Amino acid sequence: MKAIKSRKHPTRSQVAGTALAAVLLPFGAHAADDAPATAAATTNTAATVAPQSTVEIVGKYENAFRAENASSPKYTERLVDTAQTVQVIKKELFEQQGALTLTEALRNTPGVGAFFLGENGNTTTGDAIFMRGFDTSNSIYVDGVRDVGTISRDVFNLEQIDVLKGPAGTDNGRSAPTGSVNLVTKKANLTDLVTTAITGGSGDQKRITADVNHVLDEQRGIAMRLNVLAQDSGSAARDVVENKRWAVAPSIGFGLNGATRVHLDYLHVDQDNIPDGGVFVIGLPGYTSPDRTRPWVADAPKVDPKNFYGSVNDYDDVKADMATVRIEHDFSPTMKLQNTSRYGKTSQDYLLTAFLTSAANLATPVQGDPRTWTLARSIRTGKDQENKILTNVTTLTSQFNTGAVSHTLVTGLEITSERQTTWNVTGLGTLPPANIYNPNPNDAPTTPVNVRRTGAYNEGEVDTQSVYLFDTVKLGERWIFNGGVRVDHFRGDYSVVALTNNVLTSTRFKVGDNLVNGKLSALYKPTANSSVYAMVASSKQPPGGNFTVSGSANSAQNPIYEPQKTTTTEVGGKLDLLKAKLSLSAALFRTDVENEVEQDPADQQWYQTGEKRVQGVELGATGELAPHWLLSAGYTYMDTSVERGRNITAAGENSLTYTPKQSFTAWTSYDLPWGLRIGGGARFSDKLARGTDGAIGTPAYTESYWVFDAMVGYKVNKNVDLRLNVYNIGDEKYVAAINKSGYRYTPGTPRSASLTANIRF
Repeated sequence: MKAIKSRKHPTRSQVAGTALAAVLLPFGAHAADDAPATAAATTNTAATVAPQSTVEIVGKYENAFRAENASSPKYTERLVDTAQTVQVIKKELFEQQGALTLTEALRNTPGVGAFFLGENGNTTTGDAIFMRGFDTSNSIYVDGVRDVGTISRDVFNLEQIDVLKGPAGTDNGRSAPTGSVNLVTKKANLTDLVTTAITGGSGDQKRITADVNHVLDEQRGIAMRLNVLAQDSGSAARDVVENKRWAVAPSIGFGLNGATRVHLDYLHVDQDNIPDGGVFVIGLPGYTSPDRTRPWVADAPKVDPKNFYGSVNDYDDVKADMATVRIEHDFSPTMKLQNTSRYGKTSQDYLLTAFLTSAANLATPVQGDPRTWTLARSIRTGKDQENKILTNVTTLTSQFNTGAVSHTLVTGLEITSERQTTWNVTGLGTLPPANIYNPNPNDAPTTPVNVRRTGAYNEGEVDTQSVYLFDTVKLGERWIFNGGVRVDHFRGDYSVVALTNNVLTSTRFKVGDNLVNGKLSALYKPTANSSVYAMVASSKQPPGGNFTVSGSANSAQNPIYEPQKTTTTEVGGKLDLLKAKLSLSAALFRTDVENEVEQDPADQQWYQTGEKRVQGVELGATGELAPHWLLSAGYTYMDTSVERGRNITAAGENSLTYTPKQSFTAWTSYDLPWGLRIGGGARFSDKLARGTDGAIGTPAYTESYWVFDAMVGYKVNKNVDLRLNVYNIGDEKYVAAINKSGYRYTPGTPRSASLTANIRF
């Protein structure tokens, strides 16, 4: 492992050369595999029935990793004809890997991860995802509708995950500047099946899932599906931490073989976890002493990554409910309507113990022996929060011709109401200091724990009305143009009830604005299964995102500021080869984010003067290399900079925090003829630079790392197969996430294993 870590990174010129070659690849590679594109193959009229049917037949031979299309009705073309970096992660891929959560499944796309642990003693529970340098946690969608709440999403009810990188504003309205994630759920279908998966493994892992689909009336197209989950697990990486949850997801479909189809879906999730407040960073590379009078602190050894500095009485309880009605109607072969209505509610109640490092919090060791140190567990954080969403989305897709030009027009209307209420709590209690090298999570509180609401709360309600239009225009055999525009009118109503000297005072204010975003692309097809393209798009996000708007004059979330503005440009190429079983992609991208609100360190005031840039290259390969040999791989190089404003890394570098410069991910599997499947993968993440807020006694960065995994599966008979997954074979010690100040970090999972029995009837 040491030898691997010492290898030099590719130079920028090498990366650029590789990217340019990949972008131009469709012009010459494997031309014999692809017949020239024909007018019939690129026209959406009734005369195209036969060619379109041919495409569908080819799709039946699609391998387990490769997808033909994204799930959103706004993306009407095949992925090879979509002028944007879009990766579809199918369930067959993350099931092979034994991935259980969304965060784990997203390891299959490079440069996306939960790199940020939190700030001010808080831990970012749930799916805290960074994509291309920016927080994307509020841009997670389920079947095209925004998901709410800080929940760790399980994959037990997912068919696939669509990762859309770059522009998100035209697709989704106010959102993160660098992309979005859409989760596609399992739905009732006209195939009887019963599958069960039973898993046990390291960290006291115990898990069972079941997926049952039954056809109730084949003639009328009525079917019912039920997915259930139960899990009671610890953590292979951490002591005390628990991940306990159960969930149920019924779905019923009507008219599934007709022109009008109705899906009724429901999801209930109940999580009862012990959260992880992080590990003390002392001894990590780059660590410095917080107390200049005790310089030997900087030479102190690292703590055991399994150390738990919180309390066994900490908790993170989450309940989520989501009810969805989807109606689809085909007016004709060239006109389709989709309407989705949803009500969702997520509540979170947690108590978390954390710490801040300072000379005052680090007790003086006996005779300078660092192993007699204690660390003040100075922060007890309570959170009592509820999120609700009520939405209706209507999308009409129509195909028609204007002379020799064919159009696929997508128009839509979205009406959404979102509400978040956060109650202030008291009675959190206090804990005695923890020994740095041997903390005791069973320590009794020094003051009683009696968590209760104080009467103070923050509440925000955001109502949004949106209209959007996308037109895909095809000229002849080779050219595809796409243009889209979206207008969002949002209005927020916020209430702040504060408790001061046992007196409640209320402040209420309203904000509102219109956001207009657009997308424009041009794509050229050298062959039927290849493309080169250029795209430009915009995205906007108001101050504070959804619910963190503040009425304080000295706050980055004050609604007086203009929305954050993002412009993304991308050029790339895509190629399907080996009879469309393997998909290759390459893209050069640049994202400029303006109107960033930053605090001046001199006067501590906030100014909207910041501008940031992320640019780089992304390469991908997904599909079948040969019969029974599957591959999913991706590489990203990102060059980030602060174009205007302050450098924000602790090391003073002109780059963005929590953004690995290079990332690589790969997974491959091969089916042997005697029922044996072997597979494995590798992940590389470059170093992370943490933010700066005046903190001392912290590492300025975390080191890069490689992690290797392996899998062996065996088909016992037609009903039962076994799968053994081994993670982090080299037992690499690495930092998976670090908090803003750099006092705490989340260690990566050490060598561990799980054994799964899949049973099918």
